[in-house]
Amino acid sequence: MTNIQISDLKVAVLAGGVGGAKLVLGFDRILEAGNLSVIVNTGDDFRHFGLQICPDLDSVCYALAGLANKTYGWGQENESWQVANALADLGAPTWFQLGDRDLATHLERTRLLESGKSLQDATQILCNRFGILSQVYPMTDEPAATMIETKQGSLLTFQDYLVRLSAEPEVARVVLAEAERAELLPASKKAIEEADLVVLAPSNPWVSIDPILTLKDIRKILTSKTVYAVSPIIQGKALKGPAAKMFAELGIEPSSQAVLAHYRDFLDVFVYDLSDDQLSDQEVETVQLQTIMKTDEDKIALAEAIANHFLKYRGRL
Repeated sequence: MTNIQISDLKVAVLAGGVGGAKLVLGFDRILEAGNLSVIVNTGDDFRHFGLQICPDLDSVCYALAGLANKTYGWGQENESWQVANALADLGAPTWFQLGDRDLATHLERTRLLESGKSLQDATQILCNRFGILSQVYPMTDEPAATMIETKQGSLLTFQDYLVRLSAEPEVARVVLAEAERAELLPASKKAIEEADLVVLAPSNPWVSIDPILTLKDIRKILTSKTVYAVSPIIQGKALKGPAAKMFAELGIEPSSQAVLAHYRDFLDVFVYDLSDDQLSDQEVETVQLQTIMKTDEDKIALAEAIANHFLKYRGRL
């Protein structure tokens, strides 16, 4: 690692959701083209109007391509809604909104999949068309749906829970049965093994990162790597999404400390926000950084701060 520059690092980021996409963009901007690999949660994927929808893959790809909608945090900027409005006029289900440009992505992905392409192949093709130079991989090519068991006794797909029901049902358990049977995508495995640094993005630990960590052999691989995790919980709250609510309903106090504990078995360094109470841990190094990413400059600054800390950390090993 002597005299290595930040841009020379090979970084693998495990990501899902809007928070994950933000940090991914930061690393994409500071690394040499192709040095960033993103392993993306596919537990949220589902079929809607016959189309294969991959929300987390799309959030990452739209961010990297400069297309992400800055208002909603999902979908594309400069969207139109003619198809959605026409569906509403027809009395069709409108609980999951698809803009016209976003719809084009789902149409083309579904066409590629039905022509015999794998999800990895389809993702690579779309990345090439978007002009993305970083490597974006689905966590697996196999079905690995995340299910939410509620305290009322129902079993919901994740999108039903999050979007259709606005994350209102109380969570009893997150069910990752399909992920337990699925294989980590070989390209994702290789990217993690070859990375200098592995980063768990500030994504919901239960439903954005755990589906990836549940895949066969990945935890074993991570124990041999230098792994950083960024907390999505700041002062007991999540900036976006139901992470803090889910923690509480699962009987865990929402805190950065709880996130650290969740990843402890393979974690080297834990990053949490400057505004949080100071943490100390005998086994995991902790570092406070500005983790709230409102602008592209914030995203780049956080990625740079993590990379700089990593270079110093490696120098001490």
